[in-house]
Amino acid sequence: MLRALEIRDMLIIDRLELEFQPGLNVLTGETGAGKSILLDSLGFVLGWRGRAELVRSGAAQGEVTAVFDLPLLHPARDVLADAGFADADELILRRVNTADGRKTGWVNDRRVSGEMLRALSDTLVELHGQHDDRGLLNPKGHRALLDEFANHPALLSATKNAWTTLSAARKTLADAEAAYEAAQAEEDFLRHAVDELDKLAPEPGEDAQLDAKRRMMQAAERIREDISRAAQVMGQDGAEGAMSDALRWLEGVSDAAEGQLDDPLAALARAMAELDEAARGVSHCLDTLDFDPFELEAAEERLFALRGLARKHNVAPDDLAGLAETLRTRLAALDQGADRLGQLQADVAAAEAAFSEAADGLHHSRVSAALRLDQAVCEELAPLKMERAVFVTDITDGPAGPEGHDAVAFSVATNPGAPAGPIGKIASGGELSRFLLALKVCLSEQRDAGVTLIFDEIDRGVGGATADAVGRRLSALADGGQVLVVTHSPQVAALGAHHWRVEKRVADAQTTSTVVPLDRSAREGEIARMLSGDTITDEARAAARALLAG
Repeated sequence: MLRALEIRDMLIIDRLELEFQPGLNVLTGETGAGKSILLDSLGFVLGWRGRAELVRSGAAQGEVTAVFDLPLLHPARDVLADAGFADADELILRRVNTADGRKTGWVNDRRVSGEMLRALSDTLVELHGQHDDRGLLNPKGHRALLDEFANHPALLSATKNAWTTLSAARKTLADAEAAYEAAQAEEDFLRHAVDELDKLAPEPGEDAQLDAKRRMMQAAERIREDISRAAQVMGQDGAEGAMSDALRWLEGVSDAAEGQLDDPLAALARAMAELDEAARGVSHCLDTLDFDPFELEAAEERLFALRGLARKHNVAPDDLAGLAETLRTRLAALDQGADRLGQLQADVAAAEAAFSEAADGLHHSRVSAALRLDQAVCEELAPLKMERAVFVTDITDGPAGPEGHDAVAFSVATNPGAPAGPIGKIASGGELSRFLLALKVCLSEQRDAGVTLIFDEIDRGVGGATADAVGRRLSALADGGQVLVVTHSPQVAALGAHHWRVEKRVADAQTTSTVVPLDRSAREGEIARMLSGDTITDEARAAARALLAG
């Protein structure tokens, strides 16, 4: 419920503070007094797109603040929770428009975007009038209105879930078909590449091993002669023999040396052990340098083959084994692709059947609800002096989607024998208002009581008993909720639970608009003015009292 609205420096409003109440809130005033400015200002703070220039002339910025009470389970709480706001029973919207056109909004003192304000506004306010492009005049919204009347959320949810499953199945199939076609286009390449890689059978690390082996074999002839010469020098005919002789000679005289040769003998023994280890290492090296000349040629050929294939596929030699596995997997997928496509096609067919079943169930519910809605609207039109008008909900085949495959459009015939047509083209302004009101009354049981309904001159073009019927339906809609109505009809104004008069004042060459709450006596004078004009007669006052008395 809209509890308060504060406006500063917007158009011809200097400063205005309004406190609205539950029930039917009525705003009246002469044409041009500024009633539309109130709606423009409310739309501004709700993030609606409207006038480009709203700031009052001479002011640095305009500002609008709206305060809403949020009952438990109000849908605005979900919007706030999704945006990370703490749960609260009060919602404060504030928006500023600077003179240079910049707009900034806040929700509960936290800065937000215009999109956030609009998302909240969809749960807070419904605005209806003769140019209502969000309701009757917009065929895109007719299906949603019928679903609201039908009150079948389970069918809608089932259809949406079935469509989501179908869409996912179709996408999976389309992706698989695209991959299969791409694989078919490169089938020859895949088979040749896999065969080539399998024949070579590369292994990770093989390139480095072959390169080291090749370099060693290439250097073998150059270093073998020196290593052999060193082996001879260390052998029995060289150092080993000389050290053995020295050891034998010293051991022969060690007893006579009274222990002086013990340390030299130990050192010599260690040296011979080290020499033996060195000789064995050199011998092993010579053994490794013994190779078949054809082995070098084979190593070079394989190394060149590995590197050539790596360049061909633009990968590192060590990645060839992984590439072979990847290409082998793609080839296997190609070989199995036809079977997989068949399974995916079966999945799509099953999803299509499930969606068709859910959409058909939704369709039958809509057809049944359409008949009830047409009858209910026609019954509401009779007291509105449109008893001969016909309201028809047309359901035709439309493009399939998450809400089924129905296209819904409201058509009307306002006179007997006249052809039915789109409501926006057939109905006049006053007729359209009454059609809208009848529809809203029929939908009132499903309407969220936490949403404020605003009707902008919905009673234009009607008067007398018809205007009284309009007012009584507006009052019924406001029962248990909140309705704001801008009206020029005294019959409607008299049925309001709360009444404000919008006035235009001129002071110091400045024109401003203000809103004055009316008590019982002031309401009588305002309704008398609405009945008789500027000159209020006793007869007009008596008629006003009669209207207020009900």
